[in-house]
Amino acid sequence: MSGNQHNVVSGADLGAGAETHKVFNQSSALENYNLYQCDIPLQESLRHYGFVDATDVNDYGARCGRAEVIALGFDANENKPQLDTHDRFGHRVDLVKFHPAYHQLMDMALSEGLHSGPWQEGAKNGHLKRAALSYMQSQIDAGHGCPLTMTFASVPTLKLSSDLAATWLPKILSNAYQPDNIPYFEKRAVTIGMGMTEKQGGSDVRANTTVAEPLSGSGNGALYALNGHKWFLSAPMCDAFLMLAQAKGGLTCFLVPRWREDGLKNGLYLQRLKNKMGNVSNASSEVELRQAHGWMVGEEGRGVAAIIEMVALTRFDCMVGSTAGQRQAVVQAVHHARQRSSFGVQLIDQPLM
Repeated sequence: MSGNQHNVVSGADLGAGAETHKVFNQSSALENYNLYQCDIPLQESLRHYGFVDATDVNDYGARCGRAEVIALGFDANENKPQLDTHDRFGHRVDLVKFHPAYHQLMDMALSEGLHSGPWQEGAKNGHLKRAALSYMQSQIDAGHGCPLTMTFASVPTLKLSSDLAATWLPKILSNAYQPDNIPYFEKRAVTIGMGMTEKQGGSDVRANTTVAEPLSGSGNGALYALNGHKWFLSAPMCDAFLMLAQAKGGLTCFLVPRWREDGLKNGLYLQRLKNKMGNVSNASSEVELRQAHGWMVGEEGRGVAAIIEMVALTRFDCMVGSTAGQRQAVVQAVHHARQRSSFGVQLIDQPLM
């Protein structure tokens, strides 16, 4: 044996003294359970609103409770998105990289139609079923729910422009996930984001200073160039964003893609990602718009009216997601209290419980 080699000493070689303690009175990980089967309020709510056949919801509840799926939520949060503004050769790329777990969760949800169910032809109780599925999915991880809800909520607004709807809705409703960094017209499936907030205005979007000038024609469906910024743009790898900008006739809604129609990168320049306390699996960015191409959606000067239904639907999902977080917190607490004892009594049986 050379001088820099050493014998490996195992705990067995050291004898019983190598073990400092035994781990006991700790709860096990809550996994491999059915989120629907253990949620009586959810079951009763579906029945109350006339949802008769909950087979799909039950099956999805079992899937969400699998150990390997729960692990995806942990991995997606422990490995935050990373922004590359340039590639190693110096080209501007504005690329956000996500952990594979994030992509797996997105694929799981989009394949199940969590973004599209209510809009599918012949959908029955579509909103109710989607709420139940989203409620369980959000208990795995809340962050990836952001692009899901924005994509879902974009549909009514996009329908204000028949030409845009014809191009984008089939890709939105395809029930597939295609995160490739390529132009939208090369994809079979897309996701949609939303950008309204600016530094000076916050929720007062009428104070927005981003401006839009026509490039070819004017009015609903026409192409404009946007210059300005957005202070909060979540899920910046979405394929397009509904944004508000000041046109000649006032605040107007536009659909701004990440790639232009000619296949070139659009003028969306990511400045940085927000350093958030929570919701960390989802990237939230600050972006500058420099001659960013975008199509007008709806009537000029009626941007708030055009985008408000999207906003309302996302707010509804925020309530569902927040309730899901509370539900999961209670479930984890009860699971722990049933397995841990204090002063000789299980916590679940203690007076304050």
